[in-house]
Order: sequence, then structure tokens, then C-alpha cells
Amino acid sequence: MASHRKPRQRPFSGGTVRTAATLALAGAATATAFEGTSQAEPQLSPAQVKAEVDRLYGEAEAATERYNGAKEKADEAERALTGLRDETARKADRLNTARGALGSLAAGQYRSGGLGPALQLAMATDPQDYLDRAALLTRAGDRTAAEVSSVRRGLDELSGMRDKAAGQLADLRARQGELAEQKALIEGKLDTAQQLLARLTAEERAAYEAQSGGGPAPAPGAGAGTGPAAPHGRPAPAPPPPADGSRAARAVAFAHGAIGAPYVWGATGPGSFDCSGLTQAAWRSAGVSLPRTTYTQINAGRRVSRDQLAPGDLVFFYSGVTHVGMYIGNGQMIHAPRPGSTVRVAPVDSMPWAGASRPA
Repeated sequence: MASHRKPRQRPFSGGTVRTAATLALAGAATATAFEGTSQAEPQLSPAQVKAEVDRLYGEAEAATERYNGAKEKADEAERALTGLRDETARKADRLNTARGALGSLAAGQYRSGGLGPALQLAMATDPQDYLDRAALLTRAGDRTAAEVSSVRRGLDELSGMRDKAAGQLADLRARQGELAEQKALIEGKLDTAQQLLARLTAEERAAYEAQSGGGPAPAPGAGAGTGPAAPHGRPAPAPPPPADGSRAARAVAFAHGAIGAPYVWGATGPGSFDCSGLTQAAWRSAGVSLPRTTYTQINAGRRVSRDQLAPGDLVFFYSGVTHVGMYIGNGQMIHAPRPGSTVRVAPVDSMPWAGASRPA
């Protein structure tokens, strides 16, 4: 009679398991390959690449200004923390000195405290001398009590200062974390932009660089290449720096001297700049302190309309006030355009206008 029991299944051996795993991985790889083929990145036209690169650079510049603002606050927090730590150390030294003096006084009183005042008076060879010394000791005791109270207040202040330092340290670490996030965001956008530009042919990329102001920088005093047309159709030359010795003239002269320096995000000179770093450094050379970011520089001075522009004025662009240049006259400015470019002369009307200000 045939048995109706199911045949006993043999467990997988090591070789069988390895074979199954290999087949599974191979299948997954095949599926992934087909999926990757079906979802291949679309071919973008040069115009689409330019539009996307422009968008990425714009977002990177906005992120750069946020980075600049966070870095400024982190630097302030670090300076405040250093100053507080130094003040805390000085106060601790003074307290240790005061406590040491009180300890010596207490030890002296303990050593001479075996005889009561009446007995000391009775045994004194010169009672009047004793009374005089007793009066001095009474006044010294009053001073000692005041010193003890001062030390106690100092200890409370020291504890408060240490708590404040701990809070400032936490704030500094938060600022540093914000810096790291902004830096990663900026670098990611710039990397993506470079990958997109790499899809273009050499001719297409050269045309993009020329159109976006990323080509070779003009020499000081030379035409910007895209400036207002001169009577014979040639680009109008960039006007020379004013020679009146004013602060604005000195700031413009600094900007002229920076032409050709590379754009580096977060840089404030002397060898490289970002847009607000250039304007800050230029006006600093003239003895005027500007804040670090575009969105704070626009409010650092008197706002001026476009038809009132004078050399040295700061000109701002885009709805988020994310770019700034320095007006130099003749409808032109000097600015640091974007990563991969250099400080250069460009027409003011080459970007969406946001406003202008005249540093005081």
C-alpha cells in the first residue's frame, strides 16, 4: 500500500543557498538596469541647461548670503564666548586672592583667640595701647565682614558667568551646525550646476559663459563687452575711478583693483570675493563699516532711486535681494557674479533690479 505522507523536504545546503542568492542578486541587478534605462535623465537643450544652471546659481547665491549671515553670528558668538571666558578667569583669580587673604586673617584670629578681651586687658603691660589696638581690630573686623560679603557676591557672579558661558557655547555650536548645513546646500547646488554645464559642447558652454558674464574679465578701464553701446556701436568703456579723494572714490578704486579676482562663496578678500564680500571690503578700505550680507547692506545707508545713482552706490538685484554690485557710472557696476567667474564690470540692467543704497 502506497504511503500518502508528503516526501520530506531536504534543507537547503550551503551551495544551494549561495546559488539562490546569486540568482536573486542577478535578477535584481537586471531589474535595476531596465529601470535605470526607462528612467534615464532626459536630454536637455542648451537653453534648458542654461535656465536650470541659472536657477541653481541663483539659489546657491541666496544660500551663500544665508551662510554669510550665519557665519557673522557665529563669529560674534565666538568672540563673546572668548571675552566671557577671559573675564571669568580674571574674576576667579581675584576671588582666589581675596579668599586667601580672608583665610590668613581667620587663622590669625584663631591663634590669638585663646584669651578673652577682659583677660587680655588685665594682662596688658600698657592698657591704653591695648584699647587702641582693640579699636583698630573692631574696624578691621568690619572690613573683614565687608570682604566676606564681597567674596560671596563674587562667587554668585562667577557662577552666573559660567552659566552664561555654557549658554553661549551652546549657541555657538548651533551656529556652527547651521553653517555646515548651508555649506552642504551650496556645494550640492554648485556641483549639480557643474554637472549640467558638462553636458554642453565647448561652443555651447563658451556661449553660455559669455552671455552670463562668466567669460574672461575685462581689464580695468576696458569695455565690459555687454555695456551700453558707444556712438560707433562699440561697448562703452568703464569709467575710471573718481579722483576727488572722497570715501566713495576710494571704495570705487578698491573695486577697480579687485577686477579679475575669483569669485569664492563666503570670501571677503583680499584675493577672492563673493558679491557682498566685495562691496564690504571696498567700503572698508574707505573707512566705512558695512554689514556682511546683501539683505543687510541694502539698509546700511540712504536709499537712492535708480536715476540718482552715483559712483560708489550699492546696487541690488533679484526679489530676494540676493546679489549686490558697486555702481561706477555710465550705467555700469563692478561685481562678483557667481562661482567660476571673476570680479568684473557689467551693465546695471543685466539683472532684475531690487534697489540701491548710498553708504554713509
